[in-house]
Amino acid sequence: MTAHFNHTIIASNDSAAMADFYIDLLEADPAPSWGPFTNLQIGGGILLQFATPPIGFPPQHYAYLLDDEHFDRAYAKLVERGIEHWADPQRARSGEINHEHDGRGVYLLDPSGHYLELLTRPYL
Repeated sequence: MTAHFNHTIIASNDSAAMADFYIDLLEADPAPSWGPFTNLQIGGGILLQFATPPIGFPPQHYAYLLDDEHFDRAYAKLVERGIEHWADPQRARSGEINHEHDGRGVYLLDPSGHYLELLTRPYL
């Protein structure tokens, strides 16, 4: 395969606040920003670009694969800060994590209302 995921633009109510949230939770690195974009970089050289859209936007789903130690740190931050989270995408199991796919996972909303999934093992 020659195609590799390179970047995505994430619609944001407040691009700087979104970047700070992702830098903290995902331990991402700030990247040079330009135009309407506040940029950061995650593993594999993937660029996340935060920008305010000209009109309303529907929430999206973004899943991030973390190693076990990073998951522990991220989950501790959710609990410590009282950030609502769920073990399932239906948001029925509040305050829990799941143990699916031989790993752990959790769902939460970012500051702009997008659905985030943190998991320790890929589905495939």
